[in-house]
Amino acid sequence: MANDEGTTIRRQPVFDIYDYVTKLEEQVRLLQTEKSLIVSKNSQMEVEFQRMKKELELMRKPPLIVGIVQEINLLDNTAVVRNSNGLEFLVEFEETHKNEIKDGCRVAMSQRSLKVIKVLNDIKDPRAKAMQVIEKPEIDFSFVGGLKKEIRELEEAVILPLISPEKFEKLGIEAPNGILLHGETGTGKTLLAKAIAHKTNSTFIKITASELVRKYIGEGAGLVRDVFKLAEEKKPSIIFIDELDAIGTLRTDETSGGDREVQRTLMQLLSEMDGFKKRNNVAIIGATNRIDVIDPALLRPGRFDRIVEVPLPDVNEREEIFAIHSSLMPLKDVDLRELAELTDSSSGAEIKAICMEAGILALREEIDFVSQKYFLQAIEKVLGSEEKDDEKMFS
Repeated sequence: MANDEGTTIRRQPVFDIYDYVTKLEEQVRLLQTEKSLIVSKNSQMEVEFQRMKKELELMRKPPLIVGIVQEINLLDNTAVVRNSNGLEFLVEFEETHKNEIKDGCRVAMSQRSLKVIKVLNDIKDPRAKAMQVIEKPEIDFSFVGGLKKEIRELEEAVILPLISPEKFEKLGIEAPNGILLHGETGTGKTLLAKAIAHKTNSTFIKITASELVRKYIGEGAGLVRDVFKLAEEKKPSIIFIDELDAIGTLRTDETSGGDREVQRTLMQLLSEMDGFKKRNNVAIIGATNRIDVIDPALLRPGRFDRIVEVPLPDVNEREEIFAIHSSLMPLKDVDLRELAELTDSSSGAEIKAICMEAGILALREEIDFVSQKYFLQAIEKVLGSEEKDDEKMFS
């Protein structure tokens, strides 16, 4: 641009203050967003740091010793506590624990002073691990195929004393103390015990005897006491001890530490059974497939008075068991009698497995019914595999 004198004048570019401010504001917003993210991340890291710090402190602390209170002296706030090794200690506890601590409860103690730090909840942990408790089983005698003679014996020995004890009193006789069921695996011993509990509206308490064989001294005997105590709380009740031969074997003079603990558990069971007459509405049923190794002390009068053999089903009973386990299956041209004849020497558990396998075979081929061929294939699969296993065992 030229002025009047002819000199050229350059115009300076106009500085856009609005754009400049807008850019600054955008930068501020980005920085604020970054700040918020950093603050949030910092908060998360602080929480994680505190958590890890707390875990580290817990890891540095020595673990507490768990014991069972045997005796309490409230005058000087002391108690005799037995730990898992069977050793007993006289320990102190705070005044605040005075209303919580009681005989038989579990407590946590300091390793150094053995002072009671806290009283643990009575969750009956060993019971929960070792027992199966069913308030009233849904299985009744309609689920049992055959065994009419055995069921009649159980009705006389177990069901009648629980339902009508006055009939025994009128005749001046005592009901059998305990019932021992013996027979091969899968013949229905557990099924019979559950059906009895259903018939008598009793709580079914099942414990496997091998679960009573514990590592520490006195633990198995304590579990036996827990079983009978629970049965007393839940009566009417049925105590079902499966695999009784695990603790009820013949006693010998030469025993290892583990054998001695098994014998302690057996002695506790015998002691509980000797005091069984004082328990009304509680019945004891044992089960074993090795009655030949059971200690005679368990079989003498006053303990297991009635011994009932649960045999393998005959052909008629096998047909009845097939009918029970296939009652809900859509069958087509199935001859249950033929199936019963083909499964000689099979147990009820094996017949149940055959019915399940036949259903699976039909399902695999997407057929909405189960025919004879699927049962025949199932018999070959279930029983044939067992025969092969037996051949391998003796080869």
